[in-house]
Amino acid sequence: MDINQVKEVWNKVKQELTQTLPEHVFNTWIVPLEAVDYENNTLVLLSPQQMSVNILKNSWTNEIKTAVKNAIDNSASFSLNYDAELGRKYIQTRKKQKSKLLDGQTDEEIKQVEIKKSLAQMQSEANLNLNFKFDNFVVGDNSKFAYNAALAVAKNPAQKFNPLFIYGASGLGKTHLLQAIGHYLLFNSKLKVRYIRMEEYFKEWIKCFQLNESSTVNRRSCNELKMRKFRQKFENIDVLLMDDIQFIESRAKTMQDFFSTFQSLYTNNKQIVIASDRQPKDIPNLDNRLRTRFEMGLVVDIVSPDYETRFEIVKAYANELQVNSSDDVFEYIAQNFTDNVRELKGAFNKVSAYAEIFGGDINLDTAQKALKLEVKKKELTADILAQKVAEYFDVTVKDLKGSARNQKVANARQIALYLCREVLKMSYESIGEFFNKKHSTVIYSCRDVVEEKLKTDANLKNIIDNIILSLKG
Repeated sequence: MDINQVKEVWNKVKQELTQTLPEHVFNTWIVPLEAVDYENNTLVLLSPQQMSVNILKNSWTNEIKTAVKNAIDNSASFSLNYDAELGRKYIQTRKKQKSKLLDGQTDEEIKQVEIKKSLAQMQSEANLNLNFKFDNFVVGDNSKFAYNAALAVAKNPAQKFNPLFIYGASGLGKTHLLQAIGHYLLFNSKLKVRYIRMEEYFKEWIKCFQLNESSTVNRRSCNELKMRKFRQKFENIDVLLMDDIQFIESRAKTMQDFFSTFQSLYTNNKQIVIASDRQPKDIPNLDNRLRTRFEMGLVVDIVSPDYETRFEIVKAYANELQVNSSDDVFEYIAQNFTDNVRELKGAFNKVSAYAEIFGGDINLDTAQKALKLEVKKKELTADILAQKVAEYFDVTVKDLKGSARNQKVANARQIALYLCREVLKMSYESIGEFFNKKHSTVIYSCRDVVEEKLKTDANLKNIIDNIILSLKG
């Protein structure tokens, strides 16, 4: 492509990005970019702002990549780098433009421009994706407890549930809730918020020890200065949102440093919210001081959504994309993609892309062709599971839901509770509601009884394996 063709393609990309990015993000970070080349299927973009590169790569890579593919072809990608010379020219141009704009703008127009600029700056400092809000989080039995806890923290940070520890498998909404807390505080308080993943925290931390060409004494002094600045960056905030904390395992020195950060924030009554793919006691090699502090607040989980929640998630996603579709498409996807939210959204994106490429409406026929799936057998439910367990032990479902305490019924009930958790991925609250049991009873049966017995009782393992086989059959 010659430079004129490159600019023409970039204009097409920007046109699509106006539809997919928030207005303040587009105006602040996309507009200043320049497309300078297209080579090796890569659209080369330069930015006059270093901050812009970090924000766009961290929060909006997928949107830009999709727009580039749509403007060129499916194999196209993009690169984005900071250019200092372009930055100098940009600053000079902005000064001239601002001078001209101020001459012709009303006070209200100038105020709105400043508000948008301020919002973009706050988003940058907080490291947030402002698409993640409480309003667009679909709440089901699988996530009700975690959602309400996160909302309570957002409304009253450091007042209760500190720290808040949210755990669950990948793609279930932990990151959404963390960033929703940040989004809420950004718009409803003056608190300083920062969201970061543990891997990013570790990378920033390790930079404090990178070698330079200075003498040993100067290098040590430089590293100490870097470390002080690093710690101040986190200790001077009001709300820390730490994602993927499990990546801290086996990094002893990082654990020591994060312990200091945690302790400083907690002692100064700052809110800490942590997300992980497992609960604190299941993170290998986690420093016991950190484990006990993670557990001293509120630990809540998110499990895989049930059918009704999956249906609502796909439907809400279609509305968010402003794509017209019928309920039978949502039903088909909800029946066949059962593990997590990302999987559901990915399936709907594939159906939408198929309809766009080959023409036609987004209907059940299109969904079946795009996903090439057969509708699964009747979904496994708590009713079916309870019936199978009852049959295996020669008791009734009524016995399992009742208060009988004889050994036979008690054993069957504990195994039923455990299987609802392990096989159906139900929340403790949902299991308790189904079996008419207290939340604490369910946790005790699953963790302290069945899980502990499974470590040494081969017969119990055989029983559970046989019941699972009968469920699959």
